[in-house]
Amino acid sequence: MDLDLQGDLIKHPYDAYRHLRDTAPVQRIAGPTGEPAWLVTRYDDVRSALADPRLSLDKANAAESSYRGLFLPPALDANLLNMDPPDHTRLRRLVSRAFTPRRVEALRAPIRRTADRLLDALGTEGRTDLIAAYAAPLPITVICDLLGIPDDQRKDFRAWTNELISPDPSRLQGAKQAGGAMLAFFAELIAYKRRHPADDLLSDLIAVRDSDGDRLSEDELTSLAFLILGAGFENTVQLIGNALHVLLSHPEHLARLRTDPSKLPEAIEELARYEGPALLAIRRFTTEDVTIADVTVPAGETVLLSLSAANRDPARFPHPERLDFERDASGHLALGHGIHYCLGAPLARAEAEIALAALLERFSSLTLTDCEPRWRPSLRARGLLTLPVEYKAAQPIA
Repeated sequence: MDLDLQGDLIKHPYDAYRHLRDTAPVQRIAGPTGEPAWLVTRYDDVRSALADPRLSLDKANAAESSYRGLFLPPALDANLLNMDPPDHTRLRRLVSRAFTPRRVEALRAPIRRTADRLLDALGTEGRTDLIAAYAAPLPITVICDLLGIPDDQRKDFRAWTNELISPDPSRLQGAKQAGGAMLAFFAELIAYKRRHPADDLLSDLIAVRDSDGDRLSEDELTSLAFLILGAGFENTVQLIGNALHVLLSHPEHLARLRTDPSKLPEAIEELARYEGPALLAIRRFTTEDVTIADVTVPAGETVLLSLSAANRDPARFPHPERLDFERDASGHLALGHGIHYCLGAPLARAEAEIALAALLERFSSLTLTDCEPRWRPSLRARGLLTLPVEYKAAQPIA
């Protein structure tokens, strides 16, 4: 089957994935820059492959002709998404303390204050783009606060990541420029935090590097900061934005959450399954010949695991095209599985819950003003460019 990547897997991914699950659950395709890759679409196969140690994230295991994913400068490429154990285990342990349930619980009040401040700026009624005004600035503020990035050093991070995730080969130069700009930013930021350490995650990571240099190299420090920032807001922007779009497209479900907001945590799991923040997991490379669904993928080749196709697999989730808040959506793969499961998942869930609760409390009326969604041009990220709405407050703001 020949797939038009720009059309099939960006504009209409679920139709393409449904066809592949039924006819070719492990399909060889051309990656965005022309190199070959294997696309896996069934739930059981994707979940098993996510935890298979024979599928490596280390680019050193990729054949010369294989698709290798995003272009990044070497100092940013030395991150957890390009590592296997034992290096992955060591670095993940260093940063995991920032996302413990206790730490996330302590962040809930500041997250709510940020949400309320953003909603205050909207006033009592009007029109806005909820991505630009709310779904994007909330997670960016949260992760910048966590890392300790001063207000005057915060940049338009999404402009950089938009360039990095673009599947258009003609924009490779833009991706290189974005990567260079991000590297310069983090080099300056780390130098600043060395001069001005504080009670924040980046200062903690710098202290580990400075006191025990053989545990955290300079490139590891820089790439960790890059990954925490990028992953810390990208997935959450898309989780919140997609959830809002789905709810506004299903007013009966929106009304149920208004009536009983205690259902929000369970609803977020179903919303993540239904329209998660990523189409694909990070690309993987076979370290030996690996058989998936009776198809043998040779050593050194690239495997793309479709999280969104797995989450719409009727063999795992009956009637998967139906949004159902009574469904047990546990086991969805929207935030990954195995040792590379999203480290910031507890924080992303908390932000989504708080963001939706604050918005529903504030506005009694929320209506889409453009029902044709505009998705980001990416094979991996699943997120909206805009979410135009008309809104009206439940009551005057005191």
